Amino acid sequence: MKIKIKEVAQEKKQWSLYRLAKELGLPQQTVYSWASGRTQPSYENMDRLCDVLDCGVGELFEREPVQQKLF
Repeated sequence: MKIKIKEVAQEKKQWSLYRLAKELGLPQQTVYSWASGRTQPSYENMDRLCDVLDCGVGELFEREPVQQKLF
């Protein structure tokens, strides 16, 4: 699953990733790393993201289509 931090921050709050990092009190690089998929937020930070963005955990993830094997 892909995390949609940038999209949700923009849609819900009209915030950039820079502003989101400031609101979370985290280094900008940390939030950029999550948004690019290089790292994933911890459970604690995921909870903080949801609080700050006023969203549910499910809203932060993009479901990827399941590929079925054809026999």
